[in-house]
Amino acid sequence: MNTAEETVEYAAEQSPRLRWAEHAPEVYKAMIRLDAAAGRGLDARLRELVKIRASQLNHCALCLDMHSKDALAAGESVERIVQLSAWEESRHFYTEKELAALELTEAVTVLTDGFVPDEVYDKAAKHFDEAELAQLIAAIAVINAWNRFGVACRMTPGHYQPGQHG
Repeated sequence: MNTAEETVEYAAEQSPRLRWAEHAPEVYKAMIRLDAAAGRGLDARLRELVKIRASQLNHCALCLDMHSKDALAAGESVERIVQLSAWEESRHFYTEKELAALELTEAVTVLTDGFVPDEVYDKAAKHFDEAELAQLIAAIAVINAWNRFGVACRMTPGHYQPGQHG
C-alpha cells in the first residue's frame, strides 16, 4: 500500500483578458450600486441561488465561485448548491417559490424564444408580490450583466472570499 501523498498538477491558471473594472471604474462602481439596489427586499439565499443558476447558464466561472461562496456564507447548503444545475430533476430540494424564481431566472437568462413565457411569469407572480417580483427580475438582469463582463474578460475564479466585492 502506498501511503505517500500524490502530487496533483492542475492546469495553469489563465490570466484575465482584461481587467475591465480598472479601465472602466465608473461602470464598475455603477454595477456595484445597481447590484445592491437590485438585491433589496429579496432573501439572501434565494438571491444567491438565482445568481448561481444564471452564472451556470452563462458559463461564468468567476461568478459561480463568488456566489457559491456567498451562498454558503448566507447559510445555504452544499447539497442545494450542487443540485442547482439539475434543479428540474431535483425539485424536492427547493420550495415552490424558489422553483418559480429558478424557472424565471432561466427564462430571462436564456431568452430562447425571444421572450419570457406567460406561464413562467405567472407562476413567479403567484409567489412574489409585485415589488418583490420587480426586484427579482432586476437581480436576474444584473447577474446576467455581471456574467457578460466575467465571460468576455475571462475573469479568473478561485480567489474570492465572502464579503469582498468583485
